[in-house]
Amino acid sequence: MRSVPILILLPMLATAASAFAAGPAPEIERPVAPPQAVGSAHSLRTIPEACARLEGAFTGDAAEPYRFAAVRTSANCQPRARFVDAARADPGVANGWILNDLIRVPSAACAGQQAVVRVWRKPATASPPDLDAQGRSRIYLQDSKQTAGAARDRVPMFAAEMTVEGRPCAQE
Repeated sequence: MRSVPILILLPMLATAASAFAAGPAPEIERPVAPPQAVGSAHSLRTIPEACARLEGAFTGDAAEPYRFAAVRTSANCQPRARFVDAARADPGVANGWILNDLIRVPSAACAGQQAVVRVWRKPATASPPDLDAQGRSRIYLQDSKQTAGAARDRVPMFAAEMTVEGRPCAQE
């Protein structure tokens, strides 16, 4: 068996530890967005499955430097997924959620500040019913009433959470 010198092993362990501490890697890799001016609303991402568009704006207010909202894309859109409140859904890898996207938007007025939006996705657990003795997939009323409580896990869900990173800028 061949031994690895400790000087080579230590940097590899440090790199692995820093990658683990940074959290999971997002499914979608994207560069940092262009800097946005204070007061200008901008789209961050569209989620067509949930008929939602994420938009935000820097406010210039030290108490709330960035305003963020999920907006319905169209009244006629029929969602195939739900967009839920991240505070209530508690997205995270431990709860079955997958980090779908990481969006970074720097402020044009404050170079050291950026808004970071994490979009989480929870896959659906729906599957067709098992085949019965006649080879057909059937849904019985009594069985569907019993499983109605678990219906929320049958469609994919999305949640987004926003944080502001960096130092606040001085107000003039």
